[in-house]
Amino acid sequence: MIPFTIATGTMEFAQNVLIKIHTNEGIIGLGECSAFPMIVGETQLSCYHLAKDFAAFWKGKNPLERTERLAELDHIIAGNYTAKSAFDMALYDIAAKVANQPLYAYLGGHQKAIESDLTIGIDTPENMAAQAIEFVSKGVRIIKVKLGKHSTQDIDRIRQIRAAIGMDIKIRIDANQGWSPADALHVLTGLAPYQIEFCEQPMHKYYDDYLPGLCAKSPISIMADESVFTHHDARKLIAQKACHSINIKFSKSGGIQEAIKIHDLAAANNIPCMMGGMLESRLALSAKMHFAMAHDNVKFYDMDTCLLGHLADPIIGGVQFSQMNLSISDAPGIGAEVDAAYLSKLESCVI
Repeated sequence: MIPFTIATGTMEFAQNVLIKIHTNEGIIGLGECSAFPMIVGETQLSCYHLAKDFAAFWKGKNPLERTERLAELDHIIAGNYTAKSAFDMALYDIAAKVANQPLYAYLGGHQKAIESDLTIGIDTPENMAAQAIEFVSKGVRIIKVKLGKHSTQDIDRIRQIRAAIGMDIKIRIDANQGWSPADALHVLTGLAPYQIEFCEQPMHKYYDDYLPGLCAKSPISIMADESVFTHHDARKLIAQKACHSINIKFSKSGGIQEAIKIHDLAAANNIPCMMGGMLESRLALSAKMHFAMAHDNVKFYDMDTCLLGHLADPIIGGVQFSQMNLSISDAPGIGAEVDAAYLSKLESCVI
């Protein structure tokens, strides 16, 4: 992939792992995870090795006993939510296929319109403004801008982007933990004139105790991302009035089961959610699409992962793009497959 830069570092390639679970009834469940080492502390290699352990432990067991199967992964190893998310996804794919339903319907949802943002990685203010102009020329109406590296330049980045594209395009920003507490308030105050929809994760998660104060003072609403992996993280932040919204990502939550708990807790407290991701292909993006269609408290969509520099698209079926408007068919399960010829070139194993 084309390198993609955020405050915590640059990803030179997408670190994704695909799993297939075969049942004795001939149903195949697909799952994909996308490791982002600087955020989740996992790599493609760690996910691959754990996947082999998980597969061996599950072999011969009932995939429809989803709660039991996923609890077993937590007994094997703590954390490692990215690796676990692929197995969670595959179980949901199987369950929906057994029910002969698209996953969104299996989850109780319905077809609805979804429009995603498109993300600009960190670069010079001039290059980022030029990228914004290109996005708008292609019909993008919501732009997510990565900040958090060199806070003194961040205000100028947004100033130049706004000067380039005007005030009609929505802009949301993501500092990816890059600012200090003092810098966060300074930058957010400086960005107030530029109509910013919200700011994701302004400070490192070890500064969560500073978030209530920032939320009270910031002219821009605060979305928790890296600070919320599980519903327990969400519960603590909500109780402390430490965020205005939450970004749900399967690679942080361990998959759909835990993502539902985060969503429902947030909904009960009037905290809107965003459907986000790492650098997944259209396979995992399809699962995210189903989740978003089934959960009405998902109000924001950051579902551009497969557009962020991927050099190949080996997915058959699944989510389709019309500019940044997403759609998906009513095929059972996730509704996406992976081209066998593409997979034949990759390292793999069978357990």
